[in-house]
Amino acid sequence: MNEFLTSNEPRWRLARTIVQGLLGVVATVLPQVVGLWHLDSATSAAVVAVVMAVLSPIMAAMGSDDEEA
Repeated sequence: MNEFLTSNEPRWRLARTIVQGLLGVVATVLPQVVGLWHLDSATSAAVVAVVMAVLSPIMAAMGSDDEEA
């Protein structure tokens, strides 16, 4: 897991981007599937982008070796 979060190899960066995209799509589609609301395509794309933007620094923080006391 540490290699997934911290490695700058192209394959790990691609894997992180794919995971972030999939989580963004799930966050957009899941409420539609359970019938909570329906978003138009432009709003869905914005939600995916926001989820990815939020996940990126979170994943970076999880993978950092800095331990703040």
